[in-house]
Amino acid sequence: MTARAAGVTSAGLDEGAAGPVTWWREASGAVADLGVLLPIAVALVVTNGLSPTAVLLPAGLTYLLVARVYRLPVAVQPLKAFGAAAIAAGAGPDVVAAGALLMGVTFLVLGSTGMLDRVARVFPVAVIRGVQLAVALTFARIAWGLATEPPPLFTHQLPPPWLVAGTVAVAAVLLVRGRRVVLVAVVVALAVAVVLTVPGAAGTAGSSGTGWALGPAPVDLPHLDVGTLLTAATLLVLPQLPLTFANSCLAPADAARQLFPGRAAAVTPGRLARTLGAANLVAGGLSGMPVCHGAGGMSAHHAFGARTGRAPALLGVVLVAAALAAGGSLAVVLPAFPLPVLAGLLVVAAVAHARLLRDVRGASAWSVALGVGLVGGFVHLGVAVVGGLVVHAVLARLGRRRPVATR
Repeated sequence: MTARAAGVTSAGLDEGAAGPVTWWREASGAVADLGVLLPIAVALVVTNGLSPTAVLLPAGLTYLLVARVYRLPVAVQPLKAFGAAAIAAGAGPDVVAAGALLMGVTFLVLGSTGMLDRVARVFPVAVIRGVQLAVALTFARIAWGLATEPPPLFTHQLPPPWLVAGTVAVAAVLLVRGRRVVLVAVVVALAVAVVLTVPGAAGTAGSSGTGWALGPAPVDLPHLDVGTLLTAATLLVLPQLPLTFANSCLAPADAARQLFPGRAAAVTPGRLARTLGAANLVAGGLSGMPVCHGAGGMSAHHAFGARTGRAPALLGVVLVAAALAAGGSLAVVLPAFPLPVLAGLLVVAAVAHARLLRDVRGASAWSVALGVGLVGGFVHLGVAVVGGLVVHAVLARLGRRRPVATR
């Protein structure tokens, strides 16, 4: 059944396909997903004791990998549910590493069997659109939280009323002139963070002569035992598995076909599972931050101008260089990164990702997509996906209309 007949039309969104690719545009698109990466990275470093080098190095290497494999701006993001559970529980580096290794093995196996690609061919597109809406709503919620209740881990920030005003201003500018100013905004924000935390600045760790150092931060290999693996499996991995399946395998493959029509043949659920699996084996081996290919990150990169593998390659080089050349200072600098810029990036990413729903047609398709999106965005994405599949099956069985957008 075609997507059009089932309630979803094929609307290509690759507005830049006919235009010249510029390094400035690719660099602007490269930094667009920092609103997701940095808050979780900072929390894992400060709360869970992960090495800043071990956090950024796997992400940078994975960006270089996806640039080579996909030649498109496939995103690399922290595992959000995994990270939230680890942060809330105060899980140590060994537990986080064990979880990353388990995720790596699981998705390498799933991706290598071909099962994910077979599932994708019959998975309801309306449910995938719901997942994409849930991600957009989640981005908006995170942005609101950064502006109204800034995490105490972030230092040198404005009071919440000014954070809200700053976020609104940054988001408005980025929505109107994002591709032209986003790179400047991120560079200026990073410069502000550096200035605020240089040794001798009032109230900084650097003022006492600590916290600033060139070179990588120490990286320790994980110490694993059965208890650590069981804790990681139950606390971190099991809640994350359905989310990664939906939002890092199925949804980004679908988003790539919409955003880059004719150029996304390599972006399949199985291949995405294999690259994120390999990335997490590296992250686990370094006691670092586990990662995924969040679909919202692809929309963010695209919204700010990324169209080729140059964008992930550029960001990968920057992250690897930062991890190796300044890892010893990142635990001081990154928490001072101005939150309005991160929140503004998230707002634009939310709007861009929500645009993927513009091809949904028909009451049944919309009911499934909205239901999955609202439940996934405000309750739990795994529950939303299961519920969406049940509703889709019921509607099809009742014969109210043809099945809602299956491949």
